[in-house]
Amino acid sequence: MTTVKSLEMPDHVRSVPISTARGNFAALQAQPIRGVCERRPALLIHGYTGSKEDFLPVLQPLAAAGRMVVAIDLRGQYQSPHAASRAGYAPAELAADVLAAADALSVSAGNPVGGVHLVGHSMGGLIAREAVLERACGFLSLTLLGSGPGAIAGQRAVVLGQLLDLLDADDGRSADDLDELRAQVSRIWHEQLAPQARAEGTDEHIIAFLRERTLRTSPVSLIVLARYLLSCKDRTDELAAAAAAALIPITVIYGENDDAWLPAVQARMARRLNAERSCIPGAAHSPAVEAPDTTASMLTAFWNSAERHRPVKPSRSQAG
Repeated sequence: MTTVKSLEMPDHVRSVPISTARGNFAALQAQPIRGVCERRPALLIHGYTGSKEDFLPVLQPLAAAGRMVVAIDLRGQYQSPHAASRAGYAPAELAADVLAAADALSVSAGNPVGGVHLVGHSMGGLIAREAVLERACGFLSLTLLGSGPGAIAGQRAVVLGQLLDLLDADDGRSADDLDELRAQVSRIWHEQLAPQARAEGTDEHIIAFLRERTLRTSPVSLIVLARYLLSCKDRTDELAAAAAAALIPITVIYGENDDAWLPAVQARMARRLNAERSCIPGAAHSPAVEAPDTTASMLTAFWNSAERHRPVKPSRSQAG
């Protein structure tokens, strides 16, 4: 479960629906406190069991540099609508959702062909990779934040395997089966996750939020995406080729104590991608929460550099 330390909403961050060609998605949108959006927008994608709130600590610092920043809930996660079927949670379908959200964000920023910066945390990095491989044009840059080249390993893989054993969904479930799945997720929350959060000293208002998020998330998506994380193929070389052809710069950012994909694994991935690489001291798997100022500073510097190499003139709608 992704760490959330605060739910305080900064003055210039608001909850909004993002309307796309593939439906509406729940989102948090940040605007600059002063001035106008002179720079290209950014789209942030959360990890497994996460949500847009995982980016709350960095949204305002990122927007302060003069850009619109949007974090969305993926389909079936927390406040975004569920898919009509199991197939709707396939990685390619979630990547298509990301592409649709990026298109909508470009239009709302006043430049339909100007492109956006894409950030994927953990599993969100794998989905972001799928989006770039499907259609690289439209992205100004890609950031893989605490993400890896393929299947997750170590203790996190063990925990995912245990979750699958408890949920154990198959194709063609009936409504009664879905009810049982939801009941099983509720039992997992009350018997395992909530006691663990309290043992870690998590504030009760954060626990209340985590409970709501867990119970509102599609249990089918938890199963489909857990299997994806345990079997995801390494597509690093494909991504390197696609990014080079489209002139999309990539950066890999991770905490020195990351236990999802080890720092050495992410460092090797960065070399294969010919990407920039930054290791954040003291951070673990969620740098946006554990080191928000450092993470925001790194992202802003990377995005500004990408825009200098591919400048986009602000439109009138950006200036007003």
